[in-house]
Amino acid sequence: MESSTKGHDKALRPRWLGKKVAVVGLGISNVPLIQHLIKAGAEVTVSDRQKPGALQERLAEIADLPVSLNLGEGYLDGLDGYDTVFLSPGVPKDLPQIQTLLKRGVSLSSEIQVFFELCKAPIMGVTGSSGKTTTTSLIGEIMKQIDKFHTFVGGNIGTSLLPQLDSITQKDLAVLELSSFQLELLPYSPHCAVITNISPNHLDIHKTMENYIDAKRHIYLFQDPEDFAVLNYDEPQTKALADECPGQVYFFSRVQELAQGVFVKDGLITVKNMCFAEGGEKAICPIEAVRLLGDHNLENVLAATAAAALCGATPEAIRQAITTFTGVPHRLEFVEEIGGVRYYNDSIATSPARAIAGIKAFQEPLVLIAGGYDKQLSFDLLAKVIMENSVRAVVLTGDTKEQIEKALKDKQEHRGELKIYKTDDFDGAVLKAGQVSEPGDVVLMSPACASYDMFSNFQERGVRFRQIVKKIKQSKFK
Repeated sequence: MESSTKGHDKALRPRWLGKKVAVVGLGISNVPLIQHLIKAGAEVTVSDRQKPGALQERLAEIADLPVSLNLGEGYLDGLDGYDTVFLSPGVPKDLPQIQTLLKRGVSLSSEIQVFFELCKAPIMGVTGSSGKTTTTSLIGEIMKQIDKFHTFVGGNIGTSLLPQLDSITQKDLAVLELSSFQLELLPYSPHCAVITNISPNHLDIHKTMENYIDAKRHIYLFQDPEDFAVLNYDEPQTKALADECPGQVYFFSRVQELAQGVFVKDGLITVKNMCFAEGGEKAICPIEAVRLLGDHNLENVLAATAAAALCGATPEAIRQAITTFTGVPHRLEFVEEIGGVRYYNDSIATSPARAIAGIKAFQEPLVLIAGGYDKQLSFDLLAKVIMENSVRAVVLTGDTKEQIEKALKDKQEHRGELKIYKTDDFDGAVLKAGQVSEPGDVVLMSPACASYDMFSNFQERGVRFRQIVKKIKQSKFK
């Protein structure tokens, strides 16, 4: 596996020496970026819409660096006076000030773009509406078993790889989770691009589904013919992207035997006509050996198998990883069993599609906790799935509780016995779910919404869920 520079200037050089740059958004990925730019000799101004009081932890991380601050109201003023403006992934690109920069030809960049420009190793990128983190993590676990190179995992998963640039060589591999926000202005594509699936998400920022898909396309649009794209064959919208991929396309499928790719055959995860199975088939393991719950996670395993195989993984390395990998926190994470009721934390379910996948992972009667920040997504399909599956009660909370209740009631004539409860806060929702559950039930916190109405992020929501469940257990056994 060799690195392909594709015309990028990979050499470390004083590109930013004396340059006046602005970093918009003091998020988790931009702190390493600021440190990198200062080290490279840039004059850095940090802009953020929050005031200093709300940024104490982040400001402490850059307190010893020579940066200027532009915080609070007016944080986007004067950006056209900088050589380059680095945008945090979550900054909406349709803001008037950002649109003005684009029209004036101001150079825009990001932490992930800097990494692409400087990384010596081949890059594998994983995107999708759901499954990104699980797939990225699993690929990392597979590739870390290959002794001939080191694998570095980062990106949207929560770890910037900029601080490790000096340690990454041409013989290594960088595996990045890439969100639509990171991709939309990125002028590069990874050597191996994986798209797990595409369904409506983040329409509060992207505004239209077309804009959202256009952002996802950047993961393969700039590839060369020797590069790879791994796509979901079972999803028509994702499958159709193959027609415009410049590189070599491989599919994965949970339900269809493929002429080339990774699929399930006779209950076995099977690789056909690619890599170590060139000219034939190679069975990896029975699907029952996969420890992750749900059909959606089986698809993540198939995607990871294909991508890892393309980057040199052996059948043994793949088998070892996918039969021992138990998942990532906040993704159908088992928390406790209390009085015959099992509690699962699926806080990552920030869209209806993700919550639907969580619901379908269980056969047991479900008490579902849902609701949160409004991303301008429809709950109609979620309501239909709730009515058709084993959900016997729903506890709603957050900004979207009325919308979800309406969607449920519009479908409720088909199944009148569904119980719907509403609470004013998240803690109350978890407690209510515990109260109405019965032995044999699963309490599933799979909100179908983002967390920003009550929490900083989905991780904080998941941690809070665990804490409340622990308190329920303590009160039961006093």
